[in-house]
Amino acid sequence: MHATLHTLSEAVKALPDIAFVGISKNYGDVIAVDRVDLEIPKGAFVSLLGPSGCGKTTSLRMMAGFEQPTAGEIYIEGQNVTGMPAYQRPVNMVFQSYALFPHLNIFDNVAYGLRQRSPRGDQRQIERQVSEMLGLVRLTGYDKRRAYEISGGQQQRVALARALINRPKVLLLDEPLAALDRKLRRDMQIELQNLQRDVGITFVLVTHDQEEALSMSDRVCIMREGRIVQAGSPKELYDEPINRYVADFVGKTNFVPGVITKLDARIATVRLAGGQTMSGRLPAGGQTVGIGDRADIAIRPELVLMARSVDQLGSAIAFGVPARIKNRIFLGEHTEYVADAENLGEVLVLMPKRLEIEKGGYAPGDHVFVGWPGTAALVLVAS
Repeated sequence: MHATLHTLSEAVKALPDIAFVGISKNYGDVIAVDRVDLEIPKGAFVSLLGPSGCGKTTSLRMMAGFEQPTAGEIYIEGQNVTGMPAYQRPVNMVFQSYALFPHLNIFDNVAYGLRQRSPRGDQRQIERQVSEMLGLVRLTGYDKRRAYEISGGQQQRVALARALINRPKVLLLDEPLAALDRKLRRDMQIELQNLQRDVGITFVLVTHDQEEALSMSDRVCIMREGRIVQAGSPKELYDEPINRYVADFVGKTNFVPGVITKLDARIATVRLAGGQTMSGRLPAGGQTVGIGDRADIAIRPELVLMARSVDQLGSAIAFGVPARIKNRIFLGEHTEYVADAENLGEVLVLMPKRLEIEKGGYAPGDHVFVGWPGTAALVLVAS
């Protein structure tokens, strides 16, 4: 008997907290989510990332039970919850607006979920749980204040405390940091990461902010037109995008268009518009390509080298071409340069402050050379 219970327990642990199986959602003739399969493992911090209208918020609302799929099934910890209303699901949601009750103080906002339970705990138990939760989000002593008496970041933490106090299996976050200024948003990103580790609950975040998704998540799902284009760790998506769409959406990238003329294992040679050829590696898990296909050489700007002579670029570069500085954008810890390179067009170069100090910096109009190591270039087909 004990062995059977242990086996069942291990089986439950192995189940994803949320699974989409062939999920679609239509609004009349509009397909918002299109045949999505997705598994979100226990204890993970997962982001759904994409532009407006890509289906990420609709997917989140279907997880919550605010929307029901047109086709497919949704599972939470192995239980089919398709058609189940939101109030019966073991999930909770934090909205962009926070949706705090203005007529209640902070204590009563956080205690609201506990008081809706049946049977409801006694007052002493509620006070203890609210106190613990306010301590977790670093708001001890704020219990008597109203929502309008605290800052935006503190309101966000109250919304988190209210959502977490019932210990949902999954916490759903609908762009909860969008209303915060840049510095506070960065602070709250760190707070959310720490909070997720402390409580051990699965977090699913919807955002259009790539920096937010990459910095906070264990796994990111890039969405486009209702489908997941690529899913993986932030590093995988940044270093190994499977097509131009992902590379363009995640971080900044230089693209040089051309046509594939040669394939050798995972290395492709591309003929550029100016007639010269350039090689790059095909991404792991990327699309199948063939000779004659249109493709782009893609290079991250931090991998582009720039110097006043070809020799100064170093021996590791695959090539060096003359260029002229068009723009210089100072961003504190680094500087971004736009260089008009011969036969390549505009090339974005990201130069760390330390390296710029060593090289003496550049100004618009300066003549330079740009290049990159062969391993820096990816060959990506159109999405």
